[in-house]
Amino acid sequence: MKTGSTTSGAVINPLRELIYALGGTLAALGLASVIINVLALTGPFFMLQVYDRVLPSGSVPTLVGLMVIAVSLYFFQGVLEIIRTMILARIGLGVDDNVGPHVFRALSLLSARTSIPGDGLQPVRDLEQIRSFLGGLGPTALFDLPWIPFYIGLCFVFHPTIGFTALCGAALLLAVTLAAEVFSRKHTQTAARHGAARLNFAESVRRNWEAVEAMGLGKHLLTKWKSTSQAYLQSHTAASDVTGSLSVLSKGLRMLLQSGVLAVGALLVIRQEASAGIMIASSILVSRGLAPVELAVAHWRGFVMARSSYSRLAKLMEVLPQEGELVRLPKPSKRLTVENLTLVPPGSSGAVLRNVALEIEAGSAIGVIGPSASGKSTLARALVGLWQPATGCIRLDGAALDQWDRYELARNVGYLPQDVELFEGTIAENISRFEEGDASEKVIAAARSAGIFEMVIGFPGGFGRQVGNRGAVLSAGQRQRIGLARALYGNPFLVVLDEPNSNLDADGDAALSQAISAVRARKGIAVVIAHRPSALAAVDQVALLAGGRIQAIGQKDEILGRVLRQDVGSAGLRLMKLEDRL
Repeated sequence: MKTGSTTSGAVINPLRELIYALGGTLAALGLASVIINVLALTGPFFMLQVYDRVLPSGSVPTLVGLMVIAVSLYFFQGVLEIIRTMILARIGLGVDDNVGPHVFRALSLLSARTSIPGDGLQPVRDLEQIRSFLGGLGPTALFDLPWIPFYIGLCFVFHPTIGFTALCGAALLLAVTLAAEVFSRKHTQTAARHGAARLNFAESVRRNWEAVEAMGLGKHLLTKWKSTSQAYLQSHTAASDVTGSLSVLSKGLRMLLQSGVLAVGALLVIRQEASAGIMIASSILVSRGLAPVELAVAHWRGFVMARSSYSRLAKLMEVLPQEGELVRLPKPSKRLTVENLTLVPPGSSGAVLRNVALEIEAGSAIGVIGPSASGKSTLARALVGLWQPATGCIRLDGAALDQWDRYELARNVGYLPQDVELFEGTIAENISRFEEGDASEKVIAAARSAGIFEMVIGFPGGFGRQVGNRGAVLSAGQRQRIGLARALYGNPFLVVLDEPNSNLDADGDAALSQAISAVRARKGIAVVIAHRPSALAAVDQVALLAGGRIQAIGQKDEILGRVLRQDVGSAGLRLMKLEDRL
Protein backbone atom coordinates (compact mmCIF):
# COMPACT_ATOMS: atom_id res chain seq x y z
CA MET A 1 0.00 0.00 0.00
CA LYS A 2 3.07 2.24 -0.40
CA THR A 3 2.75 5.20 -2.70
CA GLY A 4 5.17 5.76 -5.50
CA SER A 5 8.10 8.14 -5.54
CA THR A 6 7.90 11.56 -7.07
CA THR A 7 9.93 12.97 -9.86
CA SER A 8 11.67 16.28 -9.69
CA GLY A 9 9.30 19.19 -10.04
CA ALA A 10 6.15 17.07 -9.77
CA VAL A 11 3.65 18.31 -7.21
CA ILE A 12 1.86 15.23 -5.87
CA ASN A 13 -0.51 15.17 -2.94
CA PRO A 14 0.25 11.94 -1.03
CA LEU A 15 -3.34 11.79 0.24
CA ARG A 16 -4.82 11.88 -3.25
CA GLU A 17 -2.13 9.53 -4.53
CA LEU A 18 -3.05 7.10 -1.75
CA ILE A 19 -6.76 7.29 -2.65
CA TYR A 20 -5.89 6.42 -6.27
CA ALA A 21 -3.74 3.52 -5.04
CA LEU A 22 -6.63 2.29 -2.90
CA GLY A 23 -9.07 2.26 -5.81
CA GLY A 24 -9.13 -1.54 -6.00
CA THR A 25 -9.59 -1.89 -2.25
CA LEU A 26 -12.45 0.60 -2.21
CA ALA A 27 -14.07 -1.23 -5.13
CA ALA A 28 -13.82 -4.47 -3.14
CA LEU A 29 -15.44 -2.74 -0.17
CA GLY A 30 -18.23 -1.53 -2.43
CA LEU A 31 -18.78 -5.07 -3.70
CA ALA A 32 -18.78 -6.41 -0.13
CA SER A 33 -21.38 -3.77 0.77
CA VAL A 34 -23.55 -4.90 -2.15
CA ILE A 35 -23.48 -8.51 -0.92
CA ILE A 36 -24.03 -7.46 2.72
CA ASN A 37 -27.07 -5.41 1.85
CA VAL A 38 -28.51 -8.19 -0.29
CA LEU A 39 -27.95 -10.65 2.55
CA ALA A 40 -29.66 -8.18 4.88
CA LEU A 41 -32.90 -9.18 3.14
CA THR A 42 -32.64 -12.55 4.88
CA GLY A 43 -34.61 -11.41 7.95
CA PRO A 44 -37.54 -9.79 6.13
CA PHE A 45 -37.95 -12.61 3.63
CA PHE A 46 -37.57 -15.26 6.32
CA MET A 47 -40.44 -13.65 8.26
CA LEU A 48 -42.44 -13.34 5.06
CA GLN A 49 -42.10 -17.06 4.36
CA VAL A 50 -42.82 -18.07 7.95
CA TYR A 51 -46.03 -16.05 8.17
CA ASP A 52 -47.29 -16.69 4.65
CA ARG A 53 -46.12 -20.26 4.03
CA VAL A 54 -45.12 -22.10 7.22
CA LEU A 55 -47.94 -21.04 9.54
CA PRO A 56 -50.80 -21.62 7.06
CA SER A 57 -49.41 -25.03 6.04
CA GLY A 58 -48.10 -26.11 9.44
CA SER A 59 -45.08 -27.64 7.67
CA VAL A 60 -42.21 -28.26 10.11
CA PRO A 61 -39.76 -29.44 7.38
CA THR A 62 -40.33 -26.16 5.54
CA LEU A 63 -39.59 -24.25 8.73
CA VAL A 64 -36.41 -26.29 9.31
CA GLY A 65 -35.29 -25.70 5.73
CA LEU A 66 -35.91 -21.98 6.03
CA MET A 67 -33.96 -21.90 9.30
CA VAL A 68 -30.97 -23.65 7.72
CA ILE A 69 -30.96 -21.18 4.83
CA ALA A 70 -31.38 -18.17 7.16
CA VAL A 71 -28.60 -19.30 9.51
CA SER A 72 -26.23 -19.85 6.57
CA LEU A 73 -27.00 -16.43 5.09
CA TYR A 74 -26.68 -14.69 8.47
CA PHE A 75 -23.31 -16.41 8.93
CA PHE A 76 -21.98 -15.21 5.59
CA GLN A 77 -23.33 -11.70 6.25
CA GLY A 78 -21.55 -11.60 9.61
CA VAL A 79 -18.29 -12.81 8.07
CA LEU A 80 -18.47 -10.17 5.33
CA GLU A 81 -19.20 -7.41 7.84
CA ILE A 82 -16.20 -8.49 9.93
CA ILE A 83 -14.02 -8.50 6.81
CA ARG A 84 -15.31 -5.07 5.79
CA THR A 85 -14.55 -3.66 9.25
CA MET A 86 -11.05 -5.17 9.21
CA ILE A 87 -10.35 -3.77 5.75
CA LEU A 88 -11.45 -0.29 6.84
CA ALA A 89 -9.18 -0.50 9.89
CA ARG A 90 -6.27 -1.45 7.65
CA ILE A 91 -7.06 1.38 5.27
CA GLY A 92 -6.71 3.66 8.29
CA LEU A 93 -3.34 2.06 9.06
CA GLY A 94 -2.38 2.48 5.41
CA VAL A 95 -3.17 6.20 5.58
CA ASP A 96 -0.97 6.50 8.66
CA ASP A 97 1.79 4.41 7.08
CA ASN A 98 1.88 6.36 3.80
CA VAL A 99 1.01 9.88 4.91
CA GLY A 100 2.68 9.65 8.33
CA PRO A 101 6.24 10.16 6.97
CA HIS A 102 5.10 13.30 5.12
CA VAL A 103 3.43 14.61 8.29
CA PHE A 104 6.59 13.89 10.28
CA ARG A 105 8.65 15.71 7.66
CA ALA A 106 6.25 18.63 7.88
CA LEU A 107 6.83 18.99 11.63
CA SER A 108 10.29 20.41 11.00
CA LEU A 109 10.15 21.63 7.41
CA LEU A 110 7.04 23.78 7.63
CA SER A 111 8.53 25.87 10.41
CA ALA A 112 11.19 26.78 7.89
CA ARG A 113 8.67 27.60 5.15
CA THR A 114 5.75 29.28 6.89
CA SER A 115 4.45 30.49 10.23
CA ILE A 116 2.70 27.62 12.06
CA PRO A 117 0.15 28.56 14.76
CA GLY A 118 0.01 26.70 18.06
CA ASP A 119 2.37 23.90 18.94
CA GLY A 120 2.70 22.76 15.31
CA LEU A 121 1.29 19.29 16.09
CA GLN A 122 -2.07 19.76 14.39
CA PRO A 123 -1.03 17.63 11.36
CA VAL A 124 -0.37 14.71 13.73
CA ARG A 125 -3.79 15.14 15.32
CA ASP A 126 -5.39 15.36 11.88
CA LEU A 127 -3.75 12.13 10.79
CA GLU A 128 -4.90 10.37 13.96
CA GLN A 129 -8.45 11.71 13.47
CA ILE A 130 -8.63 10.29 9.95
CA ARG A 131 -7.21 6.93 11.01
CA SER A 132 -9.58 6.75 13.97
CA PHE A 133 -12.63 7.54 11.84
CA LEU A 134 -11.74 5.00 9.17
CA GLY A 135 -11.27 2.34 11.85
CA GLY A 136 -14.73 2.98 13.36
CA LEU A 137 -18.30 2.30 12.28
CA GLY A 138 -18.84 5.65 10.54
CA PRO A 139 -17.59 4.55 7.08
CA THR A 140 -19.89 1.51 7.05
CA ALA A 141 -22.86 3.87 7.25
CA LEU A 142 -21.52 5.78 4.23
CA PHE A 143 -21.29 2.54 2.25
CA ASP A 144 -24.83 1.53 3.23
CA LEU A 145 -26.61 4.87 2.77
CA PRO A 146 -26.93 4.49 -1.04
CA TRP A 147 -29.03 1.36 -0.45
CA ILE A 148 -31.90 3.26 1.15
CA PRO A 149 -33.75 3.70 -2.20
CA PHE A 150 -33.41 -0.05 -2.81
CA TYR A 151 -35.09 -0.92 0.49
CA ILE A 152 -37.83 1.69 -0.03
CA GLY A 153 -38.38 0.32 -3.53
CA LEU A 154 -38.97 -3.14 -2.06
CA CYS A 155 -41.53 -1.58 0.30
CA PHE A 156 -43.39 -0.23 -2.74
CA VAL A 157 -43.29 -3.73 -4.22
CA PHE A 158 -44.96 -5.05 -1.06
CA HIS A 159 -47.62 -2.32 -1.21
CA PRO A 160 -47.63 1.34 -2.41
CA THR A 161 -48.97 2.55 0.94
CA ILE A 162 -46.15 0.84 2.81
CA GLY A 163 -43.65 2.29 0.33
CA PHE A 164 -45.05 5.79 0.72
CA THR A 165 -44.89 5.50 4.52
CA ALA A 166 -41.27 4.34 4.33
CA LEU A 167 -40.44 7.15 1.89
CA CYS A 168 -41.83 9.80 4.23
CA GLY A 169 -39.89 8.32 7.15
CA ALA A 170 -36.69 8.21 5.11
CA ALA A 171 -37.18 11.87 4.15
CA LEU A 172 -37.50 12.79 7.83
CA LEU A 173 -34.35 10.85 8.75
CA LEU A 174 -32.36 12.36 5.90
CA ALA A 175 -33.52 15.80 7.07
CA VAL A 176 -32.10 14.92 10.49
CA THR A 177 -28.82 13.95 8.80
CA LEU A 178 -28.66 17.29 6.98
CA ALA A 179 -29.43 19.04 10.24
CA ALA A 180 -26.52 17.20 11.83
CA GLU A 181 -24.27 18.53 9.07
CA VAL A 182 -25.50 22.12 9.33
CA PHE A 183 -25.70 22.49 13.11
CA SER A 184 -22.66 20.45 14.16
CA ARG A 185 -20.08 21.77 11.71
CA LYS A 186 -19.55 25.16 13.35
CA HIS A 187 -19.52 23.78 16.90
CA THR A 188 -17.14 20.96 15.95
CA GLN A 189 -14.68 23.29 14.24
CA THR A 190 -14.85 25.74 17.15
CA ALA A 191 -14.25 22.91 19.63
CA ALA A 192 -11.23 21.75 17.63
CA ARG A 193 -9.78 25.27 17.59
CA HIS A 194 -10.28 25.83 21.32
CA GLY A 195 -8.97 22.34 22.06
CA ALA A 196 -5.75 23.10 20.18
CA ALA A 197 -5.38 26.41 22.05
CA ARG A 198 -5.89 24.59 25.35
CA LEU A 199 -3.18 22.05 24.55
CA ASN A 200 -0.81 24.79 23.38
CA PHE A 201 -1.25 26.70 26.62
CA ALA A 202 -0.72 23.56 28.71
CA GLU A 203 2.46 22.78 26.77
CA SER A 204 3.80 26.31 27.29
CA VAL A 205 3.20 26.01 31.05
CA ARG A 206 4.96 22.65 31.13
CA ARG A 207 7.87 23.97 29.08
CA ASN A 208 8.32 27.02 31.33
CA TRP A 209 7.70 25.26 34.63
CA GLU A 210 10.79 26.83 36.24
CA ALA A 211 9.50 30.36 35.74
CA VAL A 212 5.99 29.30 36.75
CA GLU A 213 7.15 27.85 40.06
CA ALA A 214 9.94 30.32 40.85
CA MET A 215 7.88 33.45 40.25
CA GLY A 216 4.54 32.15 41.48
CA LEU A 217 2.84 32.45 38.11
CA GLY A 218 0.62 29.44 38.70
CA LYS A 219 -2.21 31.35 40.37
CA HIS A 220 -2.40 33.91 37.59
CA LEU A 221 -2.00 31.36 34.81
CA LEU A 222 -4.77 29.29 36.34
CA THR A 223 -7.23 32.06 35.47
CA LYS A 224 -6.20 31.92 31.82
CA TRP A 225 -6.31 28.11 31.90
CA LYS A 226 -9.86 28.19 33.24
CA SER A 227 -11.03 30.64 30.58
CA THR A 228 -9.35 28.61 27.83
CA SER A 229 -10.81 25.37 29.18
CA GLN A 230 -14.24 26.94 29.55
CA ALA A 231 -14.26 28.04 25.93
CA TYR A 232 -13.23 24.54 24.84
CA LEU A 233 -15.72 22.75 27.08
CA GLN A 234 -18.58 25.01 26.03
CA SER A 235 -17.97 24.43 22.33
CA HIS A 236 -17.34 20.72 22.91
CA THR A 237 -20.56 20.42 24.92
CA ALA A 238 -22.48 22.33 22.28
CA ALA A 239 -21.22 19.99 19.56
CA SER A 240 -21.99 16.93 21.68
CA ASP A 241 -25.46 18.27 22.49
CA VAL A 242 -26.26 18.79 18.83
CA THR A 243 -25.03 15.40 17.62
CA GLY A 244 -26.38 13.61 20.69
CA SER A 245 -29.82 15.16 20.41
CA LEU A 246 -30.03 14.50 16.69
CA SER A 247 -28.82 10.93 17.22
CA VAL A 248 -31.57 10.29 19.79
CA LEU A 249 -34.10 11.97 17.49
CA SER A 250 -32.94 9.79 14.59
CA LYS A 251 -33.23 6.63 16.66
CA GLY A 252 -36.68 7.62 17.93
CA LEU A 253 -37.89 8.42 14.42
CA ARG A 254 -36.63 5.10 13.10
CA MET A 255 -38.40 3.18 15.88
CA LEU A 256 -41.54 5.24 15.33
CA LEU A 257 -41.35 4.59 11.60
CA GLN A 258 -40.93 0.85 12.20
CA SER A 259 -44.05 0.84 14.36
CA GLY A 260 -45.83 3.04 11.87
CA VAL A 261 -45.09 0.66 9.01
CA LEU A 262 -46.27 -2.20 11.21
CA ALA A 263 -49.53 -0.31 11.91
CA VAL A 264 -50.02 0.47 8.21
CA GLY A 265 -49.35 -3.19 7.42
CA ALA A 266 -51.86 -4.30 10.05
CA LEU A 267 -54.46 -1.98 8.53
CA LEU A 268 -53.79 -3.47 5.10
CA VAL A 269 -54.11 -6.97 6.54
CA ILE A 270 -57.46 -6.03 8.10
CA ARG A 271 -58.57 -4.74 4.71
CA GLN A 272 -57.18 -7.92 3.16
CA GLU A 273 -54.85 -5.88 0.92
CA ALA A 274 -51.70 -7.53 2.30
CA SER A 275 -50.68 -10.66 4.15
CA ALA A 276 -49.36 -10.92 7.71
CA GLY A 277 -45.96 -11.85 6.28
CA ILE A 278 -45.81 -8.62 4.30
CA MET A 279 -46.77 -6.68 7.44
CA ILE A 280 -43.87 -8.14 9.49
CA ALA A 281 -41.37 -8.19 6.61
CA SER A 282 -42.04 -4.55 5.76
CA SER A 283 -41.44 -3.46 9.36
CA ILE A 284 -38.12 -5.31 9.49
CA LEU A 285 -37.13 -4.09 6.02
CA VAL A 286 -37.72 -0.43 6.87
CA SER A 287 -35.80 -0.77 10.13
CA ARG A 288 -32.82 -2.36 8.39
CA GLY A 289 -32.92 -0.02 5.42
CA LEU A 290 -32.87 3.16 7.52
CA ALA A 291 -30.40 1.91 10.13
CA PRO A 292 -27.44 3.51 8.20
CA VAL A 293 -29.07 6.93 8.61
CA GLU A 294 -29.16 6.50 12.38
CA LEU A 295 -25.57 5.25 12.37
CA ALA A 296 -24.47 8.16 10.17
CA VAL A 297 -26.05 10.73 12.48
CA ALA A 298 -24.45 9.10 15.52
CA HIS A 299 -20.99 9.31 13.89
CA TRP A 300 -21.53 12.60 12.08
CA ARG A 301 -19.29 14.56 14.43
CA GLY A 302 -16.43 12.18 13.72
CA PHE A 303 -17.12 12.47 10.00
CA VAL A 304 -17.05 16.28 10.14
CA MET A 305 -13.80 16.25 12.10
CA ALA A 306 -12.22 13.71 9.74
CA ARG A 307 -13.31 15.77 6.74
CA SER A 308 -11.78 18.92 8.24
CA SER A 309 -8.62 16.98 9.04
CA TYR A 310 -8.42 15.69 5.48
CA SER A 311 -8.85 19.21 4.12
CA ARG A 312 -6.05 20.55 6.32
CA LEU A 313 -3.72 17.69 5.46
CA ALA A 314 -4.47 18.06 1.75
CA LYS A 315 -3.49 21.74 1.89
CA LEU A 316 -0.43 20.81 3.95
CA MET A 317 0.71 18.28 1.34
CA GLU A 318 0.34 20.91 -1.39
CA VAL A 319 2.66 23.41 0.31
CA LEU A 320 5.12 20.77 1.51
CA PRO A 321 8.26 20.91 -0.65
CA GLN A 322 8.43 17.90 -2.95
CA GLU A 323 11.38 15.53 -2.71
CA GLY A 324 12.67 15.11 -6.22
CA GLU A 325 15.13 12.55 -7.55
CA LEU A 326 18.24 14.75 -7.68
CA VAL A 327 21.63 13.89 -9.09
CA ARG A 328 23.98 12.99 -6.29
CA LEU A 329 26.60 15.74 -6.19
CA PRO A 330 30.19 15.14 -5.04
CA LYS A 331 31.06 16.08 -1.48
CA PRO A 332 31.84 19.84 -1.31
CA SER A 333 35.47 20.70 -0.69
CA LYS A 334 36.21 24.16 -2.09
CA ARG A 335 34.08 27.11 -1.06
CA LEU A 336 30.86 28.58 0.31
CA THR A 337 29.36 31.41 -1.74
CA VAL A 338 26.50 33.75 -0.80
CA GLU A 339 25.24 35.77 -3.76
CA ASN A 340 23.11 38.88 -3.12
CA LEU A 341 21.03 37.12 -0.49
CA THR A 342 17.74 38.73 0.55
CA LEU A 343 15.69 36.77 3.07
CA VAL A 344 12.21 37.23 4.52
CA PRO A 345 11.58 34.96 7.55
CA PRO A 346 8.46 32.74 7.47
CA GLY A 347 5.42 34.64 8.71
CA SER A 348 7.11 38.00 8.22
CA SER A 349 6.49 40.62 5.57
CA GLY A 350 9.82 42.42 5.76
CA ALA A 351 13.32 41.35 4.73
CA VAL A 352 15.79 40.75 7.56
CA LEU A 353 18.78 40.25 5.26
CA ARG A 354 19.37 42.44 2.20
CA ASN A 355 21.89 41.85 -0.60
CA VAL A 356 24.31 39.88 1.58
CA ALA A 357 27.35 38.61 -0.33
CA LEU A 358 30.10 36.34 1.02
CA GLU A 359 32.70 33.97 -0.33
CA ILE A 360 34.60 31.70 2.03
CA GLU A 361 37.32 29.33 0.88
CA ALA A 362 37.99 25.91 2.35
CA GLY A 363 40.20 26.07 5.44
CA SER A 364 38.72 29.37 6.64
CA ALA A 365 36.54 30.29 9.58
CA ILE A 366 34.55 33.50 9.64
CA GLY A 367 33.02 35.17 12.66
CA VAL A 368 29.78 37.12 12.16
CA ILE A 369 29.27 39.94 14.65
CA GLY A 370 26.80 42.77 15.00
CA PRO A 371 24.14 44.31 17.23
CA SER A 372 21.05 42.40 18.31
CA ALA A 373 18.38 41.90 15.63
CA SER A 374 20.91 42.57 12.88
CA GLY A 375 20.12 39.26 11.14
CA LYS A 376 22.97 37.04 12.37
CA SER A 377 20.83 34.03 13.33
CA THR A 378 18.78 34.51 10.16
CA LEU A 379 21.98 34.24 8.14
CA ALA A 380 22.91 31.07 10.01
CA ARG A 381 19.54 29.47 9.19
CA ALA A 382 19.90 30.46 5.54
CA LEU A 383 23.41 28.98 5.26
CA VAL A 384 22.23 25.53 6.35
CA GLY A 385 19.17 25.63 4.10
CA LEU A 386 16.49 26.12 6.76
CA TRP A 387 15.06 29.36 5.39
CA GLN A 388 14.76 29.94 1.67
CA PRO A 389 16.06 33.12 0.01
CA ALA A 390 13.59 35.62 -1.38
CA THR A 391 16.28 36.57 -3.88
CA GLY A 392 19.87 35.57 -4.32
CA CYS A 393 21.50 32.20 -3.80
CA ILE A 394 23.71 30.17 -1.48
CA ARG A 395 26.15 27.76 -3.12
CA LEU A 396 28.53 25.01 -2.06
CA ASP A 397 31.25 24.50 -4.66
CA GLY A 398 29.07 26.37 -7.16
CA ALA A 399 25.93 24.25 -6.63
CA ALA A 400 22.91 26.01 -5.12
CA LEU A 401 21.56 24.40 -1.96
CA ASP A 402 18.30 23.45 -3.68
CA GLN A 403 20.29 21.25 -6.08
CA TRP A 404 21.25 19.00 -3.19
CA ASP A 405 19.21 16.16 -1.81
CA ARG A 406 18.10 17.33 1.67
CA TYR A 407 19.64 14.39 3.49
CA GLU A 408 22.78 14.32 1.40
CA LEU A 409 23.28 18.02 2.13
CA ALA A 410 22.81 17.37 5.85
CA ARG A 411 25.73 14.90 5.79
CA ASN A 412 27.99 17.76 4.69
CA VAL A 413 26.61 20.40 7.06
CA GLY A 414 26.90 20.74 10.82
CA TYR A 415 24.69 23.18 12.68
CA LEU A 416 24.57 24.30 16.30
CA PRO A 417 21.47 26.47 16.82
CA GLN A 418 21.33 29.27 19.34
CA ASP A 419 18.88 27.37 21.56
CA VAL A 420 20.17 23.82 21.85
CA GLU A 421 17.65 21.08 22.53
CA LEU A 422 18.47 17.40 22.58
CA PHE A 423 16.11 14.56 21.73
CA GLU A 424 15.01 11.98 24.22
CA GLY A 425 17.54 9.16 23.90
CA THR A 426 21.15 8.50 24.73
CA ILE A 427 24.10 10.86 24.39
CA ALA A 428 25.48 8.65 21.63
CA GLU A 429 22.20 8.75 19.72
CA ASN A 430 22.06 12.54 19.91
CA ILE A 431 25.66 12.95 18.76
CA SER A 432 25.17 10.48 15.89
CA ARG A 433 22.00 12.28 14.79
CA PHE A 434 20.19 8.97 15.41
CA GLU A 435 21.99 7.41 12.46
CA GLU A 436 21.24 3.73 12.08
CA GLY A 437 23.96 1.12 12.37
CA ASP A 438 27.14 1.09 14.40
CA ALA A 439 28.42 4.67 14.50
CA SER A 440 30.66 4.27 17.57
CA GLU A 441 33.88 5.38 15.87
CA LYS A 442 32.33 8.53 14.43
CA VAL A 443 30.59 9.31 17.74
CA ILE A 444 33.87 9.07 19.63
CA ALA A 445 35.66 11.15 16.97
CA ALA A 446 32.98 13.86 17.20
CA ALA A 447 33.13 13.81 21.01
CA ARG A 448 36.92 14.23 20.93
CA SER A 449 36.63 17.06 18.37
CA ALA A 450 34.20 18.87 20.67
CA GLY A 451 36.36 18.17 23.71
CA ILE A 452 33.67 16.25 25.60
CA PHE A 453 34.98 12.68 25.52
CA GLU A 454 36.28 12.76 29.09
CA MET A 455 33.17 14.58 30.28
CA VAL A 456 30.86 11.97 28.77
CA ILE A 457 32.68 8.88 29.99
CA GLY A 458 32.56 10.43 33.47
CA PHE A 459 28.74 10.30 33.38
CA PRO A 460 26.92 7.26 34.82
CA GLY A 461 26.37 5.12 31.75
CA GLY A 462 28.78 7.16 29.63
CA PHE A 463 27.63 7.53 26.02
CA GLY A 464 24.62 5.36 26.83
CA ARG A 465 23.24 7.82 29.37
CA GLN A 466 19.69 8.94 28.72
CA VAL A 467 19.46 12.74 28.34
CA GLY A 468 15.73 12.98 29.15
CA ASN A 469 13.11 15.08 27.43
CA ARG A 470 14.87 17.94 25.62
CA GLY A 471 18.09 17.06 27.48
CA ALA A 472 16.55 17.90 30.84
CA VAL A 473 19.03 15.85 32.91
CA LEU A 474 21.98 17.89 31.59
CA SER A 475 23.05 21.44 32.30
CA ALA A 476 22.79 24.13 29.65
CA GLY A 477 26.55 24.03 29.10
CA GLN A 478 26.57 20.24 28.76
CA ARG A 479 23.73 20.38 26.25
CA GLN A 480 25.59 22.99 24.25
CA ARG A 481 28.79 20.95 24.13
CA ILE A 482 26.93 17.79 23.11
CA GLY A 483 25.17 19.89 20.46
CA LEU A 484 28.60 20.96 19.22
CA ALA A 485 29.67 17.31 18.96
CA ARG A 486 26.50 16.62 16.98
CA ALA A 487 27.37 19.47 14.61
CA LEU A 488 30.86 18.01 14.11
CA TYR A 489 29.66 14.43 13.61
CA GLY A 490 30.95 12.91 10.38
CA ASN A 491 33.39 15.80 9.71
CA PRO A 492 30.97 17.96 7.66
CA PHE A 493 32.47 20.42 5.20
CA LEU A 494 30.40 23.38 6.46
CA VAL A 495 29.93 23.95 10.20
CA VAL A 496 27.63 26.80 11.27
CA LEU A 497 27.67 27.68 14.97
CA ASP A 498 25.16 30.20 16.34
CA GLU A 499 26.48 31.67 19.61
CA PRO A 500 28.25 28.39 20.42
CA ASN A 501 29.75 29.57 23.74
CA SER A 502 26.75 31.32 25.32
CA ASN A 503 26.69 28.73 28.13
CA LEU A 504 30.34 27.67 28.20
CA ASP A 505 33.00 28.17 30.84
CA ALA A 506 36.70 28.72 30.16
CA ASP A 507 37.33 25.03 29.44
CA GLY A 508 34.39 24.99 27.07
CA ASP A 509 35.69 28.09 25.27
CA ALA A 510 39.06 26.42 24.82
CA ALA A 511 37.44 23.26 23.47
CA LEU A 512 35.34 25.35 21.07
CA SER A 513 38.43 27.13 19.72
CA GLN A 514 40.17 23.78 19.22
CA ALA A 515 37.13 22.43 17.38
CA ILE A 516 37.04 25.42 15.01
CA SER A 517 40.78 25.08 14.42
CA ALA A 518 40.28 21.39 13.62
CA VAL A 519 37.63 22.24 11.05
CA ARG A 520 40.04 24.63 9.37
CA ALA A 521 42.87 22.10 9.53
CA ARG A 522 40.86 19.45 7.66
CA LYS A 523 39.97 22.06 4.99
CA GLY A 524 36.42 22.62 6.12
CA ILE A 525 34.59 25.93 6.60
CA ALA A 526 33.30 27.27 9.91
CA VAL A 527 30.84 30.16 10.32
CA VAL A 528 30.61 31.40 13.90
CA ILE A 529 27.84 33.75 15.03
CA ALA A 530 29.31 35.50 18.07
CA HIS A 531 28.37 37.82 20.90
CA ARG A 532 31.32 36.95 23.12
CA PRO A 533 34.86 37.69 21.88
CA SER A 534 36.17 34.31 23.07
CA ALA A 535 34.20 32.61 20.28
CA LEU A 536 36.35 34.41 17.70
CA ALA A 537 39.71 33.12 18.91
CA ALA A 538 40.11 30.55 16.11
CA VAL A 539 38.53 32.45 13.20
CA ASP A 540 40.63 34.18 10.56
CA GLN A 541 37.92 36.45 9.11
CA VAL A 542 35.16 38.61 10.57
CA ALA A 543 32.03 40.09 9.01
CA LEU A 544 30.09 42.89 10.67
CA LEU A 545 26.35 42.66 10.10
CA ALA A 546 24.07 45.60 10.89
CA GLY A 547 20.63 46.51 9.60
CA GLY A 548 20.50 43.28 7.61
CA ARG A 549 23.54 44.22 5.54
CA ILE A 550 27.22 43.41 5.75
CA GLN A 551 28.91 46.64 6.73
CA ALA A 552 32.46 45.33 6.77
CA ILE A 553 34.27 42.08 6.07
CA GLY A 554 37.93 41.09 6.10
CA GLN A 555 40.72 39.70 8.22
CA LYS A 556 39.88 39.40 11.89
CA ASP A 557 42.44 41.83 13.29
CA GLU A 558 41.63 44.45 10.68
CA ILE A 559 37.83 44.35 11.17
CA LEU A 560 37.97 44.19 14.96
CA GLY A 561 40.35 47.12 14.93
CA ARG A 562 37.92 49.14 12.85
CA VAL A 563 35.04 48.16 15.10
CA LEU A 564 36.93 49.42 18.13
CA ARG A 565 38.09 52.66 16.51
CA GLN A 566 35.36 54.11 14.33
CA ASP A 567 31.87 54.20 12.90
CA VAL A 568 31.25 51.46 10.36
CA GLY A 569 29.60 52.33 7.04
CA SER A 570 25.93 53.27 7.15
CA ALA A 571 25.26 51.49 10.46
CA GLY A 572 25.64 54.87 12.14
CA LEU A 573 26.76 53.29 15.40
CA ARG A 574 29.97 54.06 17.27
CA LEU A 575 31.08 50.70 18.60
CA MET A 576 33.20 51.74 21.60
CA LYS A 577 33.60 48.32 23.21
CA LEU A 578 33.78 45.05 21.41
CA GLU A 579 31.98 43.25 24.24
CA ASP A 580 28.99 45.58 23.90
CA ARG A 581 28.50 44.82 20.24
CA LEU A 582 29.47 41.16 20.01
